[in-house]
Amino acid sequence: MSYQNWLNYLQSAEKNSMISGRARKVLYKFPDGRQMAEEYNMDTGIVQRRAWKSKSNKIMGESDWEIELGEEPRQLNWSGNKPPGSGEEADSLAGGDFTLRESNTAPLLTKRITKKNIEWRIRNMPYSLDTYNVSADPEKRAIIVRTSNKKYYKVIPVPELDRCGVKPTQESLSVHHQFNTLIITYQKPAILCEMEAQVLLLLKNVETETDMDDLLKGLMAK
Repeated sequence: MSYQNWLNYLQSAEKNSMISGRARKVLYKFPDGRQMAEEYNMDTGIVQRRAWKSKSNKIMGESDWEIELGEEPRQLNWSGNKPPGSGEEADSLAGGDFTLRESNTAPLLTKRITKKNIEWRIRNMPYSLDTYNVSADPEKRAIIVRTSNKKYYKVIPVPELDRCGVKPTQESLSVHHQFNTLIITYQKPAILCEMEAQVLLLLKNVETETDMDDLLKGLMAK
């Protein structure tokens, strides 16, 4: 399996997990000092958010969380609680958008995963569909977005494909535009769906705690 190295890397991590509402949150602490936080939808098993934190630099202080996946500008955290045994490094993670919002009119790129696709939305893009050129670049292992009026250019990495050892292909791409938003859809290859299933199997045996605040709210609502 071309994704075996990724599974081995996940397996090597110390993992803490908790359920909050309809989401399962997993914190990975890898032997190389990196950390990864994920949030899964409990109903679909689809990962909704993913953030990375590199090994901290004691001179410069704590490193920031880098968002790989996430659509809404909200925090990816542990509902105010730290996962068991996490220490200070598991305080709330800056989460949400794939890039930082510079202004209300600046293009804003977000990303989400569905059962069959990877989807990117670039908001604040008022141009007509024929203005955009969206291409899969196998050499850069990325999706390239450019406009004919030279107002926008973006190289979008696809780490999910890299983990499977697969290069992006043009035939898997589709694009449409509505409400000032460019929507780019990439159909997942079978090997990526297989890898996601293997990751869920790996997480199946990770001990999971329940957020007591959410549990109490649910009981009081009955």
